[in-house]
Amino acid sequence: MYTIAFIDRTNISMALPSIARSFHMTPQEAGDVAGIFFWGYLLLQVPAGHLASRWSAKRIISLLLISWGLCAIGCGLVNSWRQLWMMRFLLGVAEGGVWPSTLILLANWFPRTERARANAWFMLCIPLSVILASPLSGWILSRWNWRLMLIAEGFFPLLWLGVWLPMIDDRPGTAAWLSLEERNELQERLAEERAEFQTPKSERYFKALIEPQILVMVAMYFLFSVGATGYLFWLPTALESARKLGDFVVGILMAVPFVVTGIMMVLNSWHSDLVGERRGHVAAAVGSAGLFLLLAAWTSRHSELIAYIFLCFAAGGPYVALGPFWAVATETLPQEILGGAMGLITGVGNLGGYFGPLWVGYFDQRTHNFVEGFDLMGICFLLGSSLTFLLSSSPVVSGSRTLK
Repeated sequence: MYTIAFIDRTNISMALPSIARSFHMTPQEAGDVAGIFFWGYLLLQVPAGHLASRWSAKRIISLLLISWGLCAIGCGLVNSWRQLWMMRFLLGVAEGGVWPSTLILLANWFPRTERARANAWFMLCIPLSVILASPLSGWILSRWNWRLMLIAEGFFPLLWLGVWLPMIDDRPGTAAWLSLEERNELQERLAEERAEFQTPKSERYFKALIEPQILVMVAMYFLFSVGATGYLFWLPTALESARKLGDFVVGILMAVPFVVTGIMMVLNSWHSDLVGERRGHVAAAVGSAGLFLLLAAWTSRHSELIAYIFLCFAAGGPYVALGPFWAVATETLPQEILGGAMGLITGVGNLGGYFGPLWVGYFDQRTHNFVEGFDLMGICFLLGSSLTFLLSSSPVVSGSRTLK
């Protein structure tokens, strides 16, 4: 499901050079169109996360599948870059509640000792979407045009609804495919973990959402998003500019770094669960991505091949960190505020996804290359990595009283 969501969010990166030519867009305007998605993405984060924890993550995602599919198709029907800007904003609104709802779904199913791996296997959708969609999008672009690409891929969520509805259960208690013994054992284990947290009173709910632990995670996610989204949206254009490559070749080169990413996501989260450590696994993944991105920007003046190799290693950092990163949230935040907290972290943090493409487009327009823009993304990764050590591995404290 989320592989499809990420395809519909990011396929514009492959189409951006063609769209820019069609609508005579400047690099900064192109970056604005790519990034405006994340302002819309902010709106439903907290409400959807809250509803998912109180009502049904499955039903919320079902409604969002329909709405984002229609918006994704609409992106292929526009007649100006301003119309595309608006459709990208609406696509962000429609997709905004999917991520926190899915994390709530995983927290309803997986105990803490398995949660980083569960998160990582789910979040493989991110590199998987690029691996699958980049060659496919490049092939469609080389044979037809960007409009057909956006419309065809916009139908994916509508088709997937037929798989989602019969296959997903909100909690183990409603899963007919589990035996009664398995169901009871899993529910008891999850209930014991939730019992460690005291439910905050309603007047303390919003106060709990602005605890330092959550605010640090918001800042980290913002910095991760600046680098990750700026990289993702502008890499195809940078590759095309460097060698004047065809759309299909660019799609293949775009996919290679994310094969490495998928492997590293699984290994990093497996090791995090094995040793029971989260913060170091986040910091190492994102910090190394920052160093590789700076090396790629520096070596691009001397060797495009070496720069591309460094880019392959840089791509994975923020995604490799996601499994342990979200495990920190589910292990330190009370269940009653978890949905709202995840919505706040992803919603505000993902605004970095607006500024990343915009800043890279600004530097490209000013300098006619991507070196300064990629330098900025590398610095954001290093800053985000350093903030990791401000996180606590203990349950969050509200005022002078622990919520544990």
